[in-house]
Amino acid sequence: MTVNVKETLTQKLASLERMPSIPAILQPLLHYLDQPLDRLEVQNVVDLISQDKSLAAQCLHMANSPLFGRWQPVDSVRGAVVALGMRRMRDIAMSCSVLNIMPMKQSGIDPIVFWEHSLGCALVCRHFARKIGFSKPEKAYLGGLLHDFGIIVNLWVIPNEFCAVVQLARSRHIPLHEAEMELLGLTHCDSGQMLAERWQLASDLSAVIHDHHQVDFAGTDRGLVALVSLADLLCRMNGLGYGHLEERQVNFMEERAFSVLLEECPALQTLDWARLTFELENYMVEVHRLVATLYRAP
Repeated sequence: MTVNVKETLTQKLASLERMPSIPAILQPLLHYLDQPLDRLEVQNVVDLISQDKSLAAQCLHMANSPLFGRWQPVDSVRGAVVALGMRRMRDIAMSCSVLNIMPMKQSGIDPIVFWEHSLGCALVCRHFARKIGFSKPEKAYLGGLLHDFGIIVNLWVIPNEFCAVVQLARSRHIPLHEAEMELLGLTHCDSGQMLAERWQLASDLSAVIHDHHQVDFAGTDRGLVALVSLADLLCRMNGLGYGHLEERQVNFMEERAFSVLLEECPALQTLDWARLTFELENYMVEVHRLVATLYRAP
């Protein structure tokens, strides 16, 4: 990769001209949900979500999934908001909104496979955070969901170059970010940060997007970055990656992210990795079903 080619790619990525926008309702909804719980009204949340028919339908599908703790049918947006609670609606609304910005044409990565990885990572992060007493459990889900946003940017802005990256990763069974660096001279972490800045995402989520493959580069949010990094690796090593296997042996306790997270969460030292992997396997069937259902929603 020559310097000139890298500069050209960086300029194309920085413009982000071809990127679709997030649903118009998402920002006012998230802004409303940022208020203290005692100031939130269920009907206001219902009204906001109901303005976008696709978002409303997808929220209902997620509300009825066992992955979000529901075992009895929910048949209305209001029922979903009441059953799941205001804070969880933030996670669900974000999940459904960003689901729709993936390019649907063939571009190297099946969108369903991509979202299975992203949603799986979000759920593992949430579960992982609870098990080890992580200090920001409310950030864990969104961190896992959004960590690979740069892949979406690459698919929209440099689809031909990124398709070659995917082919290289599959042929050599290597991580996607290693193939990106080899062919492009930059990774989805770099392009993801550009989108995070444009969308004005919170600094901790921006750090996750940019640093989840290089946790030592993270600043004050190293714990969250490390948590997402480990959850991402756990998913990829257990068949919930990007559609290809990575031929590598992983000892999670030897990962740099492990030692970083251990500083904040001593309970990590005694975590039962075998049990966590087993729990991930239980997630996988429902993740596959839910993502396929969401893509069929109007």
